[in-house]
Amino acid sequence: MKYNKKVMRYFLKPKNIGEIKNPDGRGQVGNMACGDVMKLTIKIGKKKVKGKNIEFIKDVKFKTFGCAAAIATSSVVTELVKGETLEKALKIKNKEIIRFLGGLPPVKHHCSLLAEDALAEAIYDYLKKKKRKIPKQLLSRHQKIKKAEKAFQCKFGK
Repeated sequence: MKYNKKVMRYFLKPKNIGEIKNPDGRGQVGNMACGDVMKLTIKIGKKKVKGKNIEFIKDVKFKTFGCAAAIATSSVVTELVKGETLEKALKIKNKEIIRFLGGLPPVKHHCSLLAEDALAEAIYDYLKKKKRKIPKQLLSRHQKIKKAEKAFQCKFGK
């Protein structure tokens, strides 16, 4: 597999690696076909903007078991969302992650989708814990992720 220099830089020296103690939200996803597993934890902060309280991702860390692309995309998604509002963070898509890295081999695009899903799951977890309204699109995504996990468990066991 041939990766560009930027992907290799993020693989060899990832940023925001680790796990936040007592996170406000956590997301864990995996690709059962390739074995990649991503865990992302977030800490939420609040700031006033034009007299309105805004929530933002104050800190974010990841732990990933997987290939170079999985580690690189995990690192990149943490950089893209740190300091961003939850709404803006949820708008980050896998194509933006791939573009930030200067490209990925097509067979590795699923890694960027995992990074996007791990972030969505962490935000979902945060909103659920706070008993807040979960946007329809985020709820649908969460259900799709859980359905895929359940199907895999039924087929292959835990």
